[in-house]
Amino acid sequence: MTLHVTNTLTGDREPFEPQDPENVLLYYCGLTVSDPPHLGHARSWVHVDVMHRWLEYLGYDVRHVENFTDVNEKIVARVGEGDLGDSEGEVAESYIERTLEDMRSLNLLRAEVYPRVSEHVPEIVDLVETLVEKGYAYESNGSVYFDVTAFDDYGKLSNQELEEIESQGDPDERSEKRHPADFALWKAGGVEPDAIEEHRHEGAAPAEEASETSLTWDSPWGEGRPGWHIECSAMSMTHLDETLDVHVGGRDLVFPHHENEIAQSEAATDREFAKYWLHCELFQMDDEKMSSSLGNFVTVEDAVEQWGTNVLRTFLTAGSYNSKQLYSDETIAEAEERWDRLERAYDAAAAAVDSPDARTKVTDDEFRSTVEDAREAFVEAMNDDFNTREAQSALLEVATAINSHLEDREEFDYRGLHDAVDALEELGGVLGLSFTGDTAGTADLAGDVVDLVLEVREQERADGNYERADELRDELEALGIEVQDTDDGPTYRLPSDS
Repeated sequence: MTLHVTNTLTGDREPFEPQDPENVLLYYCGLTVSDPPHLGHARSWVHVDVMHRWLEYLGYDVRHVENFTDVNEKIVARVGEGDLGDSEGEVAESYIERTLEDMRSLNLLRAEVYPRVSEHVPEIVDLVETLVEKGYAYESNGSVYFDVTAFDDYGKLSNQELEEIESQGDPDERSEKRHPADFALWKAGGVEPDAIEEHRHEGAAPAEEASETSLTWDSPWGEGRPGWHIECSAMSMTHLDETLDVHVGGRDLVFPHHENEIAQSEAATDREFAKYWLHCELFQMDDEKMSSSLGNFVTVEDAVEQWGTNVLRTFLTAGSYNSKQLYSDETIAEAEERWDRLERAYDAAAAAVDSPDARTKVTDDEFRSTVEDAREAFVEAMNDDFNTREAQSALLEVATAINSHLEDREEFDYRGLHDAVDALEELGGVLGLSFTGDTAGTADLAGDVVDLVLEVREQERADGNYERADELRDELEALGIEVQDTDDGPTYRLPSDS
């Protein structure tokens, strides 16, 4: 069965046919790094990760790019808060570091590159210049706006007519724009205090003070900052191509963000921007979308610490990427139970297949058939628009078959158990599950050990045994653990944190 996907652009379920039959160009709209990542972000991350894994399973070479938006008024609003940093750049760097740690804790495959807006301003300026030269954009008071009336297909992703579209951007931009729906490609000056006041948290610097740290760059239209939408177009085309195979993002980004990406990209290149648009549905907590701005969220860090990576990934893949999912104590408990079933079955099968009771000439045809059927069901589910819900059910069928085979038997079907163990490892791996050890638990244990060694080292220093303290530090660094002494005590970075 060929992979089929639901394309938001056409509204149809279509066979997946990348431009190059051997390669897939995959772009995911990443985070604006102004808050700790939460489970709403994790849900999209995990589903994009599963897409990446399944495409590789099908034999494609996947070039996966995911950006960080590190230039935004919400970031400026956090300046001076706690130990986040005293400038827009420092706050962004702090959250990028935490985001990467959270990504690793969720056992995500690494993207080919994580481009940042602040590193791609030259490419953004070039793209804006192209749009101005081609008559799709205009300068006004040092800002540059995209003229939506100049792009005939505007509204094709969100299925809106131009006259139905409301004004975009800040109210103070309206007098500068030719059409209310025109959107900013380049904004004159820095971030004004009024723009960040509503986003400030307790303990952050005053808006006037924070605004002075906002980043600006020179441009043909004067000093300013990139608009939000132009960033993804510039970064995706810089690191992939003018036409992407798959563009993924949250359902809430269809309009205006993705609609505007299409308009500015296709206007600049005269080429289709992306063949397939896949959108992750919202993640709900109670009756509302889980959101940093609403304050109703569970951070990735807290969730991994409480439940571990495998339970979280079981929970997040229990629903398909394009179906709504509810976070609750009950849904988490169900995921814990499902993972427990899978893990217990795997452990039992692994122990049995390596025992003297597993025999070459013992055959359980029903067991083998059930495992093979589950494999086929898994493949069918994943080729059906990455249907992780049904794929997970197929894994549970393997677990049930293992338990039935082992129950009340004195001798086991070696080949059948071998195939079942392989199926759980291989297909579970597509969902990012690890049956050979929960990666988050391993990282937590390593951190606990390092903390203990550093406590011993501090005691040695307090006792005047500086040579022994230095030896402990050297031994940690020989293991790839970077130790740094600060006024508040030693800090460290595990090898996987880089």
